[in-house]
Amino acid sequence: MSSSIDAELSDKWRRGPGIFVVIDARGPAGERIHAIQHAYHPKLANYLPPHLTLAGSSGVGPIDAKTPREQLRDAMQEIAATTPPMTLAFKAPIRFMQTDIIVLPVDHHGPLRDLHERIATCGLSFQPARFAFTPHVTLSFFRTLTPQQRRELLAMRLEELDCAAYPETFDRLWAQAGSGATVRVES
Repeated sequence: MSSSIDAELSDKWRRGPGIFVVIDARGPAGERIHAIQHAYHPKLANYLPPHLTLAGSSGVGPIDAKTPREQLRDAMQEIAATTPPMTLAFKAPIRFMQTDIIVLPVDHHGPLRDLHERIATCGLSFQPARFAFTPHVTLSFFRTLTPQQRRELLAMRLEELDCAAYPETFDRLWAQAGSGATVRVES
């Protein structure tokens, strides 16, 4: 089954050149999200571990792909080292920005907004943003879901897990290039 938006998304949402900054989802919440991704979208589950994108898809665009690795690492290490652990609660799944992409949003206010702003103003060169800052974990991206699958995903809630601790501690940032290359930053 295909929708008219599939062709548009294949070009519009394809990762171009640029670097995304993400926090990986670990612990029980990450395991549960990965299981959901695997059940509804195995390609996504096998492509990247569950993660929350801080820069690249919303708020600011990707970091310039020509940014030297050392400059990127220095900027992200400074931010990671001065960011205390934070607790983020999941909201109910939604369709992302009038697409067929299903995401698990988190509140974009408070410490997460502060972190995003620190990344956006760290002196690196960013491409223009496509959307306002909308932090989320993607549950289904490439695949066209059946109406039943879409209803099931949108009805899911993660309250049965200790998902208020996502990630359990904030101690890592990942910078991922559109090519798949990564820079891991530990605080």
